[in-house]
This record gives sequence, C-alpha cells and structure tokens, in this order.
Amino acid sequence: MLARRAKSALLAAACFTALLWLAYFLTLPFQNSLLPELGILPRQLEGLDGILFAPLLHTGTGHLISNSLPLLAFAFLVLLEGLRRFAAVTAICWLASGIGVWIFGGGLTIGISGVVFGLFAYLIVRGFYNRSLPQILIAGVLFLVYGSILWGILPTAAGVSWQSHLFGAAGGVLAAIVLRTDPDRTQKRVRP
Repeated sequence: MLARRAKSALLAAACFTALLWLAYFLTLPFQNSLLPELGILPRQLEGLDGILFAPLLHTGTGHLISNSLPLLAFAFLVLLEGLRRFAAVTAICWLASGIGVWIFGGGLTIGISGVVFGLFAYLIVRGFYNRSLPQILIAGVLFLVYGSILWGILPTAAGVSWQSHLFGAAGGVLAAIVLRTDPDRTQKRVRP
C-alpha cells in the first residue's frame, strides 16, 4: 500500500513539474509579451491576474531548472498525504505568495519559487502542529538538506523576488495550521 501511494505521489509530482515545463515551452515564443501581461505587477490592477498565472511562467531554462528539483521533492512529500491535501496546501501557498507580492513586491514577478518555499515551510512545520514525530524527523532531514534556501526570504539578491519566497513560506505555515490534524480526535475514532 505504501509503495503504491509513493508511486502515485511521484507520478503526480512529476506531472505537476512537467506541466511547468510544458507551459514554458508553449509560451517561449511569446515571452516578451506574456511575461509582463501575466506576471504580477505590484499594486496595479492589471497585475492582479498574475497572482494566478505568474507561477506558471519562467524567464529561462535556468530559472525553471532551479525550481524544478525542489518542487519535485517537496510536491512528492506533500502528495504522500493525498491529492486533496496537496491541492489545498499548494493553493494556500500560491495565493499567499501572489497576494503578498502584489501588495509588497518591488517589480514584475514570475515563477513558481513562492510555491516551492510554501511547500518547504509546510513540510518543516506540519509535524509540530500535528504532533507527529515521523513528520518532525522528516522536517529535520529536509532542513539539513534544503535549509539554506531560507536565505531566499531575505532581500539578498538583486532580481530575485524575496517577497514571493517570504509570503510563499508564510502560506506554507498557514497551510500547516489550517490543515493540521487533531491527534486526539484521530485516536478516538480508532478506538472501539
């Protein structure tokens, strides 16, 4: 059962990542016009649609490659909890990142990195809210392997939307709070 769930999660994570690559190649000939049209333009009404579309757009293969591996890993781990959980966590991170950039951003913003930061933050904190030792141990391993990405929530690199990273991570924490499981209620259901 666990092997089947892991296989399904890996397939879904790969499909989600492949969708970004497909969007990239389909929009490649139109990037000069699409990026400003569908990216997030902070505090401008015409930039609101970017909240929905900006994560699907990337400036180049390097940009997309840097997001693809962590997205695949984090999406896989969240998908182990089920497709509905993944959809809810992703939606919260997507919206939190987009709205945060629209309100506080410094310029045109595109890319899925806000969602990547959100999934990472969700995976790091969910075990503490769920009071789950296995989830806390996974968080520790993830922090050791990927913890350095958290520098991305600070304004350290020109041209990188730290606002997207910061608000995406905040969305991940919010998702962990909103979607937490109540261990006491779960134990009561299991008992005869």
